[in-house]
Amino acid sequence: MKRSVLAGIAAGLALAASGVAGVAVAAAGESLPQQAAAWQETASPTGWMPGANVSDEVGYLTHMVAHHQEAVAAARQLQRSGRAEMRTLGASIVRTQTAEIASMKAWLAKWYPGRPAASDYRPMMRDLSKLSGDGLDETFLQDMIPHHMMAVMMSEQLLMHGRVPHAEIAAFAGQVRDAQHAEMFQMQQYLADWFGRSGMPCPMWGRPSEGMGW
Repeated sequence: MKRSVLAGIAAGLALAASGVAGVAVAAAGESLPQQAAAWQETASPTGWMPGANVSDEVGYLTHMVAHHQEAVAAARQLQRSGRAEMRTLGASIVRTQTAEIASMKAWLAKWYPGRPAASDYRPMMRDLSKLSGDGLDETFLQDMIPHHMMAVMMSEQLLMHGRVPHAEIAAFAGQVRDAQHAEMFQMQQYLADWFGRSGMPCPMWGRPSEGMGW
């Protein structure tokens, strides 16, 4: 991924986080590590996703498995969407992330047998099971954009500062970062085109019942 694209990710995420914390957004001219650090400091009092340890690959994998599982469960709800684009998006997320869950579980079993699954993962998605029509589509997009943001930043955090002894994990983290970055901005375009929503939804960490703000 080009440096300018990565800077765009960090700048967009800093914009979203500023809506929650009310802090200044990192300037577009700053380096990616500076922007990522600025967003990271606003995301939670601990400077990262509550409870997540992305300083090493085992922490990354255990938390990303739980993160992916939540995304797959939410994306399956899009089978009921009236929009072909949303059904296609949901099917792609289910297919891709189900395969990635299998890979991550296999790596954990091979390299870190006996390690417990992440027990402190905080859900980010609201219950979509009772929604339909525009309500389903808009709520999914509002929640999944910050959800993807977290995966992008966890992956970048691991690659920039983590201990990654296995090349497979480094390649995987880069793949997650790039793919979810592209999907994130596609979903943002859907929100703008269909619901007149501009800018990034602001995540409300660990409190899905309260929804996602703007």
